[in-house]
Amino acid sequence: MPSSAGQKRITLRDVAQTAGVSLKTASNVINGTGRMSAKTREKVQSVVDEIGYQVNVAARNLSRDHTGFITLAVPTLTPPYLAELANRVIDAARQRNYSVYVTTYAEGSAKGLHDLLHGFNTTVSDGMILSLSEVAQFSPDDLRVPYPLVCVGARDTDGVADHVTPNDVAAGATAAGYLFDRGSKQLAVVGARSDYRNGFDTLRTAVEGNAELRLRGIVEECEQRGTQLLPQLIGNTGPDWTIGSGFHTTARLIESGVPFDGVVALNDQLAIGAISALSAAQIEIPSSVQVIGFDDIEEAEYLQQPLTTMASCLDWLAPTAVDRILGRINGQIHDPELIETFSYVIPRATTR
Repeated sequence: MPSSAGQKRITLRDVAQTAGVSLKTASNVINGTGRMSAKTREKVQSVVDEIGYQVNVAARNLSRDHTGFITLAVPTLTPPYLAELANRVIDAARQRNYSVYVTTYAEGSAKGLHDLLHGFNTTVSDGMILSLSEVAQFSPDDLRVPYPLVCVGARDTDGVADHVTPNDVAAGATAAGYLFDRGSKQLAVVGARSDYRNGFDTLRTAVEGNAELRLRGIVEECEQRGTQLLPQLIGNTGPDWTIGSGFHTTARLIESGVPFDGVVALNDQLAIGAISALSAAQIEIPSSVQVIGFDDIEEAEYLQQPLTTMASCLDWLAPTAVDRILGRINGQIHDPELIETFSYVIPRATTR
């Protein structure tokens, strides 16, 4: 029976003595290593189950020169996407017998990210998965750290650190193409972070940023289709990708009088705001205007009019990042790589 408070802690030696095997054999069974007969392994495991032996994880990790923890650093946990990222990283790590510390950093300052990277304590965590903020200021040299580091998100790591991310240019093109294939002729975009009244030349060489890369993909798809994306229909929200921002930005596009019949919102919260603004203006969705978002947040499926969206790929990103960081911790991975996947449309009621 498992020991209770006040009773002597059951040790590995107790397991070995009760099973009538050596300490090393008992240890091999606990750790799933070593060579022995199936009968011996079953006998030791039966004793483990019967007397309630529990592995001292801290002691085992110390002997292996590992803490058993990784750190996930995100700029904030407020956006649903980043909260879901944290949940999925924790689940993926748990399945691999690791635990996760989650921390946030001051995303708007160079000091916040610099302090995070260069103040990392390797005595309490074996490595870091870093979600790089859209607005964080850093140089590639900041990513040259003496511990395992894997970056996720749409910021360029310049080949210095592992970078695990969906391909946002392709995702933008796919989203725009989906609306065109279902009858849209003139698109509006909600979520740009710059002013494009003078054209899109600066986007053509964009290599980082969700907004820039997704918009670049939309522009390229429009050109591929022989359709002009009008600068007047680019809704500039700055870094504010909230529902309220999506509502007010879409309302301004409607008030401009420039006609459009499709909205690509650069995340789902913006798309939810866009839907509200269109509904308030008595514009029917999807018959008059189609709407597509990005990231497939939980709310998207359960709106009164469920939102068509681009998949977040978090079911791929989180385990891939965890496997990558553990490979670095265990010394199996050395050279930095860009590891990409491609998003896809989740069709719902806001498109035809």
